[in-house]
Amino acid sequence: MATDRAADIARLRSAVAANAQDRVSWHNLAALEGDLGHAEEAEEAARRAIALGIPAPETRVVLARALQDLNRLDEAERFFEEALELRPVYPAAHRDLAQLRWMRGGRIDSALRALDDALRRAPREKYLHLVRSIALEFMGELPAALASAEAGLTYAPAELELLQQASHLCAETAASERAVELARLAVKLAPDVPAVQVTLCEALLASGLALDAEGVAAALCAREPNDQHAIALRATAWRLLGDKRYDALFDYARLTHEEMIDVPLAETAAALSALHRYRSHPFQQSVRGGGQLPLNARELALPALRALFDKFHGAIDRYLTRLGNASRHTITGAWSVRLSSGGYHVDHVHQRGWLSSAFYAAVPPVMKPEDAHAGWLRFGKPGVVTRPELPPDHRLRPEPGKLVLFPSYMWHGVEPFKSDGPRLTVAFDALPD
Repeated sequence: MATDRAADIARLRSAVAANAQDRVSWHNLAALEGDLGHAEEAEEAARRAIALGIPAPETRVVLARALQDLNRLDEAERFFEEALELRPVYPAAHRDLAQLRWMRGGRIDSALRALDDALRRAPREKYLHLVRSIALEFMGELPAALASAEAGLTYAPAELELLQQASHLCAETAASERAVELARLAVKLAPDVPAVQVTLCEALLASGLALDAEGVAAALCAREPNDQHAIALRATAWRLLGDKRYDALFDYARLTHEEMIDVPLAETAAALSALHRYRSHPFQQSVRGGGQLPLNARELALPALRALFDKFHGAIDRYLTRLGNASRHTITGAWSVRLSSGGYHVDHVHQRGWLSSAFYAAVPPVMKPEDAHAGWLRFGKPGVVTRPELPPDHRLRPEPGKLVLFPSYMWHGVEPFKSDGPRLTVAFDALPD
């Protein structure tokens, strides 16, 4: 995949070298550079396309995202707004603008202002209802999020994403029968879409129908054996059914790994703290009560982070050797999280991962053992509603300088904590070469 994208960038650079007035190629180059986390290159190419008169709001969104990555947040907001001036019902621009305003200020009214104005003018725009529902869900307003999804369904009763969102929120709000009803409708409309089968599986787990859920998850795993979320859903059904296959898959003694990483922690924590700029968490991520930022090529070139990631590769090799796995690996994504007092992670897996991680750059003293697991990394508690509810079945204590490695299919989250100091971490996913 990386080779293909490198070839695509080379092709597009050749196109704009041959014809510097080719605004479409400049846009495509900007979009691809942005996807690869090359924010400076994406900004330059997007500005060239705009200077050449490209009218597409998509180009403004590409530019806004690049500016956001470069921490030029006022400029980013302006270009999201410009995209919406060109296309007032553009869902991606509304989502990104609402998320940026939410992360900067943590205020629901400010974050949703542009989206609510658009919906007043165009109440039948189903994807705006979906964006609003997702935003409200991650702002902690589940009943309002469900109401927005249901509002969208009144205009588009067969829209898959709205059906999935409404089913998911019904499960989260103890309306499990309605969750199954909506999920089965989605399956009837699109039986071959894996994401729809996931929605059904989750609704069945919320309804206490573990055996039925196991059958759906088994089919998902057969179809996409590397889908870590499907593996986790099947394992959850096994645990509910008392199936010993769960114990083998979640063998924490064998499959989790803790190792102290020898780096100058004060320097590492200072480099990370200087990058963090958000007050609130992003949408559709596990963080609550803190900020998260991607670590792209620009951030990873900082000396402290470059040295840290060099150490990570050795730790991964030692972990795989201990398991008798000689696979080479590639780190495919990295990010940092700064949790404030009261913050936590909801339980989740990394769907497209293989090996996942947590590295602790700074840890408040409240996370000592006598403090009832405050701020600890927990495993095994499903990130979906189950009947009966399942508790965590393993926990690890954070320590400054500790790296934890584990399979990406393992449910994991962070216990809430109260402290004057932040909990500062780095995480990454790795895939086999």
